[in-house]
Amino acid sequence: MNVAAPPVDLLALTAELVGIPSVSRSERRLADHTEAWCAGHQWLETHRIGDNVVARTTGGRTMRLLVAGHLDTVPPDGNSDAILAGDRVTGLGAADMKGGLAVMMALAAASRSPAVDVTYVWYAAEEIAREHSGLLEVAEARPDLLAADAAVLGEPTGAVPEAGCQGTMHLRVTLAGRRAHTARPWMGSNAIHRLGHLLEVLRAYQPRRPVIDGCAFGEALQATSVSGGVARNVVPDEVALVLNHRFAPDRTPQEAEDHVRELLAGHLTDGDSVEVLETAPAAAPHLDHPLLASIVEAGGGPGAVRAKLGWTDAAFFAERGVPALNFGPGDAELAHTAGEYVTRDSLETVYEALAAVIFGAAR
Repeated sequence: MNVAAPPVDLLALTAELVGIPSVSRSERRLADHTEAWCAGHQWLETHRIGDNVVARTTGGRTMRLLVAGHLDTVPPDGNSDAILAGDRVTGLGAADMKGGLAVMMALAAASRSPAVDVTYVWYAAEEIAREHSGLLEVAEARPDLLAADAAVLGEPTGAVPEAGCQGTMHLRVTLAGRRAHTARPWMGSNAIHRLGHLLEVLRAYQPRRPVIDGCAFGEALQATSVSGGVARNVVPDEVALVLNHRFAPDRTPQEAEDHVRELLAGHLTDGDSVEVLETAPAAAPHLDHPLLASIVEAGGGPGAVRAKLGWTDAAFFAERGVPALNFGPGDAELAHTAGEYVTRDSLETVYEALAAVIFGAAR
């Protein structure tokens, strides 16, 4: 690739962004900073919706790429300050995902004459419940701003393209019993004791591992919380178990729900219930799309791409008919940890690959 160097020092810019606090629901200061950055480049059409910033080129190109990243971080864990040492920035959000935001800002600053039009979306509230997502806020106010031929999420992927994403579903299974005094348990039915068989089913669960577009996905079903009990001397008449199911893109949310219900059916009786608490759909890889294929090629080639096993807003765009890829600096395994960091090499690798596509250097 013959790509010009980024117009700013990506490592220093990441450190600057880490130094601007932006815990979920408190992104305004960082949104202000981002909006001012975009306004300083006259070739960008900039829009502010709440604490979300959208900037785009309007060159009339035949294709449009959308590049998105979230402004917010999880709460600090003694890592609020950015530490810039050598070729590494350590601090809250360095990997998830202020390094990705820095890459976006550098691309926006360089995109005076792109080969494809580009929309940059910096959005709020990704790290909390999906209902608060800044993408939903933008979609409600200005859905036209999210129109694109393909999208890239700058989530940390270790600078390796990750295709699509798995769906996620949270369910609550409630088992019924009958109250009694613990001195006379035969008079009742202990709902908590009934969990044993259900937990054994979950422990023995064999997940599917479908391969889609050459990417190996891996499903999962896990119990994540349990609650029940009335008093220390009462046989409990109810217990609730929360499950999290991760499902591959070849299943719809309804098919995933049916799968879980079928698995549990033999262990439920009258009075029991299964309730879906929240569902986020999966996103297919769509690696045959020319823009995504070009990014994969520039990011290491088809042999490097892998499946995204977690859920990301790639699914948000897939729901709207926009195929999406995850590709960002930083290691996802460091996200939300006290020592998360991002390296110069990771930042520059992602910048160069995206710049090759945006400015037409990719083959």
